Amino acid sequence: MFSGSPTLAAINYALSHWAGLIRFLSDGRIDLDNNAVERSMRPIALQRKNALFAGHDLGAENWAAIASLIECCKLGGINPNAYLADVLSRIAGKRDGEPLTDLLPANWVCSHSDGDMFEYSTNAIAA
Repeated sequence: MFSGSPTLAAINYALSHWAGLIRFLSDGRIDLDNNAVERSMRPIALQRKNALFAGHDLGAENWAAIASLIECCKLGGINPNAYLADVLSRIAGKRDGEPLTDLLPANWVCSHSDGDMFEYSTNAIAA
């Protein structure tokens, strides 16, 4: 093969990603691509322009944090409205310095196994 040929480039690419390819082939739970994650992030990318007009750096940081929490809820099959309503009311009751890790979406699921917490409408998905 000639140096710089497309075939040689494809072979080198496959060899440089060999460990990931083997892991994908040995574990059926691993997706070949990350399209699900990219689709879930598309609304954030589309609204990135809106964050430019947040008015202040702190406002943009707060917007980014809330948007991340909503997307994590969607990925976990959690109703974002139920999650935010519960978490915001629980944050108000916490004291300064008290850990908030139990309020992250993955940890919140463990303590809220109610059926209505995991069902959300298409309106919640589009938000």
